Amino acid sequence: MTWIQILLLLVVAYLVIALYIRERGLFKDHVMFFGPILAIKTERVEFFDWFRKFTTPLRAYATLGVVMVVVVSVFMTLALILTIPQYLVHTPEPTGIYDPRNILAIPGVNQAIPITAAVILGLLLTIVIHEFGHAILARVEDMRVRSMGLLIAVVPIGAFVEPDEEDVEAARGMPKIRMFGAGITNNIVFGLLCFAVMFLLLGMATPLAIPLVQGVYQDYPAAEAGIQGYSVITEINGIPVRTQEEIAAIMEGTRPGETVTLTAVKEGVEKTYSLTLAEWPEALGGDRDSGFMGVYYYNAPAVKEHLDKIADLGLLAPLYLTIVPIDAFIQGNTMQLAILLADTPEQMAWEEPFPLFWGLVHLLFWTGWFNLLVGMFNAIPIVPLDGGYMMKEGIERLFERLGWSQQYAQRVVSSISGFVTVMLILLITMPLIGAAVRSVLAMG
Repeated sequence: MTWIQILLLLVVAYLVIALYIRERGLFKDHVMFFGPILAIKTERVEFFDWFRKFTTPLRAYATLGVVMVVVVSVFMTLALILTIPQYLVHTPEPTGIYDPRNILAIPGVNQAIPITAAVILGLLLTIVIHEFGHAILARVEDMRVRSMGLLIAVVPIGAFVEPDEEDVEAARGMPKIRMFGAGITNNIVFGLLCFAVMFLLLGMATPLAIPLVQGVYQDYPAAEAGIQGYSVITEINGIPVRTQEEIAAIMEGTRPGETVTLTAVKEGVEKTYSLTLAEWPEALGGDRDSGFMGVYYYNAPAVKEHLDKIADLGLLAPLYLTIVPIDAFIQGNTMQLAILLADTPEQMAWEEPFPLFWGLVHLLFWTGWFNLLVGMFNAIPIVPLDGGYMMKEGIERLFERLGWSQQYAQRVVSSISGFVTVMLILLITMPLIGAAVRSVLAMG
């Protein structure tokens, strides 16, 4: 049974069960429907009261978080403001990473985000961590929590908590700001922790110098002989080889025009190929007089060195990692860090320290990635994002202290929120607008 068939069976089973529950009116106090999305909720939220024992440290944590959120909010706003003029000068085509659907961090919609167990679980954990941040700080700041629950559409896709609206409305100043900022704080802190643990785990993996052919150059001997990517070379001219260096040593003694016999294994199947060697292309070392097969290898030790350099970036490392899925989408099989995202054949070039090692690495990467992106996006000062509500409360309290009219505070909040919203909309739509304008001009 293919994964598509399994998915269809899950969809059908979900729809049948959801329709049955809806038609029968079962579990009215615990089940709600938002279109095709099923929400399972409970009002047994006493769990959050336990955190009131740690009011002082949690308030300190949330206060530091507010400072961090403000910094991130300013950074995101400046990034938007600086990006738009660049788009006006060089408007990209609405394809690839500039396709509007790739702005959204939705698995299966965004072409850089695969649908895997690690991705789905990482996204779900991100939402739970965000919502629990709000709920915990709500109780710490004496705001009641009415309910919590899961959102399900075939599989769990989200979580929610419901603070008491009257208590939230009555709260003022820092208690309210801390509550709104707690979700963002949790996301960013947890995202950083996930990446830190991921780097610790990667330090335990041993790169191997096995001759794993990552790809072949078209119109050269290996491609013409039919050697496939992700084959492991085991023999050359009957001589066993275990490393890329051993192959290089043998090939140094060959010349263009010579024929060599190469044995390689892929997915447990061993094949032997006959190659008539070519001259080295100019771009790859045309001054070499040895024969050229036309293969390039996956270099696990070099990838390990690259990962170590990223780790040495410190707090800048997570920012670098946020672009890894985009790079993998652009570069395809040549992206060396694709091993962080999903199962790839390159994993055979690594000695795993324990079973399910790469599955844990993938979970840590995507959980860290989603947490950082969700946290940074929610920090943007737009109502109804958390960053917008924090800005609103801060400006209202500032105007109140200065004795200025709250009407002016509302205007300032609306102006900032509206301006940043326009910037965000332009970022998403400008490639489409530019393509439409170019099309019109071409027709004229």
